[in-house]
Amino acid sequence: MNRSGARSFDHLNLWSKILAGGLGAAAGAVVCFLIFRWKSARDRQLQSYQAQSLLEKARADAEAVLRDARATANEELIKRRDELEKSFAARTAERMAAEQRLSEREGIVNTQLSRILETEQELKSKQEGMQQQKAEIEALSRERRDQLKKISGLSEAEAKAQFLMEIEREAMKDASNVSRQILEEVKARAEEKARQILSVAIQRYAGDHTAGSTTATIALPNDEIKGRIIGREGRNIRAFENATGVTVLVDDTPGAVVLSGFDPVRREIAREAMSRLIADGRIHPTSIEEVVDKVKQEMDETIIKLGEDAVARAALPPMHAEIVKLLGRLHFRQSYSQNVLEHSVEVAHLMGLMASELGLDVTLAKRAGLLHDIGKAVNHEIEGPHAVVGADIIKRCEEPEVVVNAVASHHNDVPPVGPLGILVSAADAISASRPGARSESMTTYIKRIENLERIAMSHEGVEKCYAVQAGRELRVFVVPEKVNDEQAFVLARKVASQIEQELQYPGQIKVTIIRETRCVEVAK
Repeated sequence: MNRSGARSFDHLNLWSKILAGGLGAAAGAVVCFLIFRWKSARDRQLQSYQAQSLLEKARADAEAVLRDARATANEELIKRRDELEKSFAARTAERMAAEQRLSEREGIVNTQLSRILETEQELKSKQEGMQQQKAEIEALSRERRDQLKKISGLSEAEAKAQFLMEIEREAMKDASNVSRQILEEVKARAEEKARQILSVAIQRYAGDHTAGSTTATIALPNDEIKGRIIGREGRNIRAFENATGVTVLVDDTPGAVVLSGFDPVRREIAREAMSRLIADGRIHPTSIEEVVDKVKQEMDETIIKLGEDAVARAALPPMHAEIVKLLGRLHFRQSYSQNVLEHSVEVAHLMGLMASELGLDVTLAKRAGLLHDIGKAVNHEIEGPHAVVGADIIKRCEEPEVVVNAVASHHNDVPPVGPLGILVSAADAISASRPGARSESMTTYIKRIENLERIAMSHEGVEKCYAVQAGRELRVFVVPEKVNDEQAFVLARKVASQIEQELQYPGQIKVTIIRETRCVEVAK
């Protein structure tokens, strides 16, 4: 075989191998494809089976959750139903209790209404009896007038004058009897209730009612310090007086310095500044001005603190800054040796106790009691009664109108609108009349005794009179021939009214009219 034939044969073998390899690869690809399809089909079946299993499991879990939710919902429903039943039962019980209270109150109201109707009927019957008596009196008067004309032979004018005198005497007697009876009934009821309310208030509040007066005298450690206070040619004392506004008296009292001034706050500033200067020992115009300025700043802070402390002790909410400052200034003022701020706090507590007994607003009552003397904190530049001045001040600070009226009317400078003004007057009198709460100088006491006896002796028919019990009672002896029993009651009322109008005094003054009739006969 030649070389070209060998090549052709080799080429043929190569192509046959290539063909055979291609056919094998095609067969392998077909087989692989068939295997892949079978595997895919099997995987799909397996996934379908798994999905079916997961779906069934999910359905089972959902049914279990649903059953648990239904059970929980049923339990919650039962619990809520029990709570609603209990709440309904409690509200039913409250409603029944409220209905019972309303029925009891209705019974009380009906009882009070029946008493009022009975009282009204009694008053009507008394009025009818009085009208009947009046008619009888008029008939007797006409009859007597006719008899007087016939018997006495007097002229018509003379008979009329005599008749009018008798009628006036009889009418005064009847009016005195009726007024005395009405006053006794009213006093018996009103005094019983008033005593109960006042006694409860006094028993429940027992605070301090005395306070030491502010002194303006400073003791000196030695006589050498006097020269320092005066200074060269009196420059230190002049600087001190100019800075404080008070007068310094060095030589009037041995071993002491007396500070004289009408303003108690200035006097207190001067006292504190002088005490600090004496303690320091360095006294000259510069140090005086520095110490006085420092004491003034501290005094402003002290005044505000005292006012806030008074409001807190009265258990009241914070007040206007101006009111607080004025309350603090009351600490340095005295009334009959009683500290005005302590007196105001005591009146506030008494007002709260009495207001609670009467069913009034306790907070408003306490505000009126605490502020009733705030007009005493201002200086003399504002003229007028301290009650009216204080009412104007708190009105500008937007205090309630009922509190303003209570402050203005507690000394009857203006008529009271509600019960708070009357309660403030009562609480003020209680605080002032406690034993030891207020004291008077001998001159004031003697002058009041003289005025009491003068007022009593100015009335006709008074024989003699005596002021007893430190001027708390006035005993008046009358001439029996000039003043009868009915006129004695009228005289007591006149004397008491004149005392109220002309005199100023703490507490109350009792007027007692004494009429003595002596019947003397000698047996022989």
